[in-house]
Amino acid sequence: MHIDLGGEIALVTASTAGIGLATAKGLAAAGAMVIVNGRTQGRVERAMKAVGAGAPGAKVVGIVAGAGNANGCDALVTQHPYCDILVNNLGIYAEQDFFALPDSEWLRFLEVNVMSGVRLSRAYLPGMIARGWGRIVFISSESALNVPADMIHYAVTKTAQLSVARGLAKRLGGTGVTVNSILPGPTLTEEKFRDNRWKMPLRHLSRRIGRRQSFRGWPAQTKSPIWSFMRARHRHPPPQGPLCAWMAACSIPSPEE
Repeated sequence: MHIDLGGEIALVTASTAGIGLATAKGLAAAGAMVIVNGRTQGRVERAMKAVGAGAPGAKVVGIVAGAGNANGCDALVTQHPYCDILVNNLGIYAEQDFFALPDSEWLRFLEVNVMSGVRLSRAYLPGMIARGWGRIVFISSESALNVPADMIHYAVTKTAQLSVARGLAKRLGGTGVTVNSILPGPTLTEEKFRDNRWKMPLRHLSRRIGRRQSFRGWPAQTKSPIWSFMRARHRHPPPQGPLCAWMAACSIPSPEE
């Protein structure tokens, strides 16, 4: 099965590396015009070249804006006020002890991880509704359900993303716009994050596209309910291409439907 997103405009926040870059590549390969987003001109330009190299002929646009605050979101929307597919990938993490965490850090995580998706969804949804078609995908985390003791604040923001996505999915019923969440596990990116509990490097999704437990197929093992539900509702695995591209191309009904 071939995913055809020709004519669609896809915006992926924080798409200069890691999961965001892999997603941008997959959407471009599916024919979408892709808006790459990052905080510095140099990183955005490198990401644009990487996306273009993986999908010759694809239209790739770069926007330099930090979507982790209201001003950054406004700047992003001002530069490109419309999109058909929004992938809320922006997120920060840190291993910090609950008792040593000040209010300011809690608020910073909520501002970046939750409010970025809220603001951009609020800005782009009217255009999707008017057209009668749109896709919003939140890149949450398995930590939303399996809360790590050393990243409680991070997990809270990821659980909040699930609530925003679920609520929006219900709110937009019948409009032709779908909202879903993806719950990836720990991912080794440019920051060389290691899971100290296992003392070993974790898989790098943007470099292992096509291998076991990557975005090109079903994860081999997962405890996340969304995967069980998606497997139950779809007889066949998604077609070739990152999972975000597949989710952008189809609609996953709610359990009540």
